[in-house]
Amino acid sequence: QAHLVESGGGLVQPGGSLTLSCAPSGWIAEFHVMAWFRQAPGKEREGVGCVASSDGSTVLHDSVKGRFTLSRDIAKNTVFLHMNNLELDDTAVYYCAAKPWRVWSLVRCPSKADYDSWGQGTQVTVSS
Repeated sequence: QAHLVESGGGLVQPGGSLTLSCAPSGWIAEFHVMAWFRQAPGKEREGVGCVASSDGSTVLHDSVKGRFTLSRDIAKNTVFLHMNNLELDDTAVYYCAAKPWRVWSLVRCPSKADYDSWGQGTQVTVSS
């Protein structure tokens, strides 16, 4: 299992932007999928999107398409979640997760139960 570290959370006004990063602090499988989830108070943890290490292909969930994007630093195995035009409903703890998976042209993210490594989470608060 990889040990993941998220950073970049904070307080932002509606319409603002924030970038989260997720990096393994040690070993991670060469081929893996790294994903972002979020959990708002009183709600289930939901997927935001994921990226494949093999080719950088990404999938974003409908709730954030057009506002969020994913990018990566290949050398550092770091994944970034760029969040734009943030809304009040985006307030949540954002978690990074990883799963070993040799996949190209990603068309779907693995389900939440499939990930074997999770970060500690970073708080994102959207408030005026």
